[in-house]
Amino acid sequence: MSIDLAREGAVATITMNVPGRRNALTFELRGQLRERLEEVSADASVRAVVLTGAGAAFCAGADVEAMAAGNQQQSRARMQHLHALVRTLYRLEKPVIAAVRGPAVGFGWSLALACDLVIASDTAKFSQIFSKMGLAPDGGAVYFLQRNLGLARAKELVFSARMVEAMEALQLGLVNRVVPDADLAAQAQRWAAELAAAPTFALVMGKRMFEAGSSPGLDQFLETELLIQPQLKQTHDHQEGKLAFREKRAARFTGN
Repeated sequence: MSIDLAREGAVATITMNVPGRRNALTFELRGQLRERLEEVSADASVRAVVLTGAGAAFCAGADVEAMAAGNQQQSRARMQHLHALVRTLYRLEKPVIAAVRGPAVGFGWSLALACDLVIASDTAKFSQIFSKMGLAPDGGAVYFLQRNLGLARAKELVFSARMVEAMEALQLGLVNRVVPDADLAAQAQRWAAELAAAPTFALVMGKRMFEAGSSPGLDQFLETELLIQPQLKQTHDHQEGKLAFREKRAARFTGN
């Protein structure tokens, strides 16, 4: 299991590589991903970044098997760790492209949403799967979805936890391009190279302007997440959701 970093010219590619787990990220791997992002942030020779997953998946979110029960204080600390990753990705002073094939679900979709642009394989599929685990979305997902879709559509995706296929995501404006699966890596690299050849400081200032136009900002929104998610992790429904996931059956929620 690793977070891999490769450079080609002025483009850095960060790959989530968790064989057999559809690139689901443990606490430790989320820390490694943040370190890789900080590394490319500090490297002046890198002018654009591609974030992708190894194999047939982008990222299946948090590693459910590795989820610790813990108390509310421990859950809050884990959320702060996750939020540090989202902030680092969102505020990276280089253009970032998410190259998505296969599932990008739960926190995996939050990562894609935090990138500047998304290119998707025709195999890509997205879901706010949190409600199936008795949880609300995290990683800033509601913040990003509401900005991109408006209130009604964002709520429908969050409440239903349904899967959104690549072409629907394109129609909704949640991805920028859909390409054949075999072409994903090459097209993502080509697009990133175009961005790297652009006046990247001007692009970064454009990023800051988009953020300034959002009210409330991401930081204020993540503080709300920090109040909500640790409470939900103590509920019966979350414990039932985790058990149902492990037993590969439908969850029997009670609303408690």
